[in-house]
Amino acid sequence: MSTVPPSGTCVYLSGGVGGAKLALGLAKVLPASDLLIVANTGDDFEHLGLTICPDIDTLTYTLAGLANHETGWGRAGETSRFMSALEALGGETWFFLGDSDLAIHVERSRRLAAGESLTAITADVGRRLGIECRLVPMTDDPVRTVVETATGPLAFQHYFVRDRCEPAVTGFRFDGAEGARLHPDVIEALADPSLRGVVIGPSNPLISIDPMFAVPGFVKALRDTMAPVVAVSPIVAGRAIKGPTAKMMRELGLPVSVSAIADHYAGVLDGLVIDSADASAAEAIRATRVAVHETKTVMHDLNDRVSLATNVLGFVDRLRRGADSMLQIASGAAAATWEMR
Repeated sequence: MSTVPPSGTCVYLSGGVGGAKLALGLAKVLPASDLLIVANTGDDFEHLGLTICPDIDTLTYTLAGLANHETGWGRAGETSRFMSALEALGGETWFFLGDSDLAIHVERSRRLAAGESLTAITADVGRRLGIECRLVPMTDDPVRTVVETATGPLAFQHYFVRDRCEPAVTGFRFDGAEGARLHPDVIEALADPSLRGVVIGPSNPLISIDPMFAVPGFVKALRDTMAPVVAVSPIVAGRAIKGPTAKMMRELGLPVSVSAIADHYAGVLDGLVIDSADASAAEAIRATRVAVHETKTVMHDLNDRVSLATNVLGFVDRLRRGADSMLQIASGAAAATWEMR
């Protein structure tokens, strides 16, 4: 058996805090040229005259080693003199912008206004901060998540930060998605026959991954790719590891379970990574023709992130080898049939 490690690009779909943890693990175990991280931009919004990209920034700070480990978002060692001064002037302070963090929003907004793309700005910022792998937005076109609630629609950050996820959710829409163009690097990677695999991070599927899937062509490209598509469940033992995932699922009448995650990604998914605590659900998921890998998915530190990344890639490679074997069998059968004619 070959001892040469598998190669080929891994495409990783990510939201913010939860997705960024595994993104860091993947960045530690993969060559930089073999990792393409696709960030959700449905959370982006305009605030205080600035364009804020929360998931891109969380991924950027995490990959650059600048993240605040206590919160999971924002920069380490942050100060708040700007927010204090803004409050004294009667400004909106419900969305925290740290003094150091403010720089990325000001610079991004300036460069967007000058005509640069979000892709170019994100890549340049990443390069300046020492990030070697590719980090791209799902699209350069504005897509904005709107949360439908019992009391009316809310812009995502108003629901998530200002109102602290308190309103009951009745649905979501992704304004601008229907006219958005999928990032060309994503299109190219998914069509590449040497693609190692696609990993959907342990992000909220409703607000971090669905905005990507709302961009025309994304779901079809995932279904058409020859590489395995694997998701890591954000649900462990009936609870969400981070954020309002479980609350949203309950309010939408969905069971808070790994099986519901598998159902949500039905038609796209080849495999699901679940925590060992959910091992009892594995057979039912496998019965839907989705492979299951059980491991520890809760990430407390860098070792956990690296361990999960290694496990996920091993699962992807096993699925890829299985698909290749089936293809070889099918090709051999076709050749034998031709020879008999």
